[in-house]
Amino acid sequence: MVLAITLIAFGLVGLPIAVYWVGQVVIGEYESDGGAGGLVGAVWDGLGSGSAPAWILVLSPYVVIQLFRAALAVARKR
Repeated sequence: MVLAITLIAFGLVGLPIAVYWVGQVVIGEYESDGGAGGLVGAVWDGLGSGSAPAWILVLSPYVVIQLFRAALAVARKR
């Protein structure tokens, strides 16, 4: 449960900030006036409206770790 809470919290705050930073380096300025906070707010708004990309972004750290753990469990059984 602690792992899930930690990874989802990272998906809610840390990952959008990382996406903003990488976007700044690769693409340029984010169109919102809010900067990184604006992107975090947009992701949270997307969660509230049921946006699939927002949900995928937020849940991806947890899903990736769980898939990795499942792959390790399968590999250990072989």
